[in-house]
Amino acid sequence: HVQLVESGGGLVQVGDSLRLSCAASGDTRCISKMGWYRQVPGKVLEVVAKLSTDSNTKSTESVKGRFTISRDSVKGTLFLQMNSLTSEDTAVYYCKAEGFPESAGVEGCHGVDYWGKGTLVTVSA
Repeated sequence: HVQLVESGGGLVQVGDSLRLSCAASGDTRCISKMGWYRQVPGKVLEVVAKLSTDSNTKSTESVKGRFTISRDSVKGTLFLQMNSLTSEDTAVYYCKAEGFPESAGVEGCHGVDYWGKGTLVTVSA
């Protein structure tokens, strides 16, 4: 089992920066990919950025050039550096960890995905 705890959200102004963290604990060896998602109340969950085990990153078009996803390889903490924030970035941000599928042959790992409880980012004009 894996536990994810996000932190770093808060109230900032347009143009400010924030750094979100996602601390992973438990059986972290089962984690393959990690990513950040966000959701505005009443709207669908949106992928923000993803990081694969080979360090490839993907991000949604609206945050390219402003947001950077990274991971501390020792502690396993996932980060999202967010610069030049706009009011459209206001949302609850969630961390997700994708587990290795059974086909990957990692003992004890069964492809389970885990989510944190989220951290609220509010960008005011």
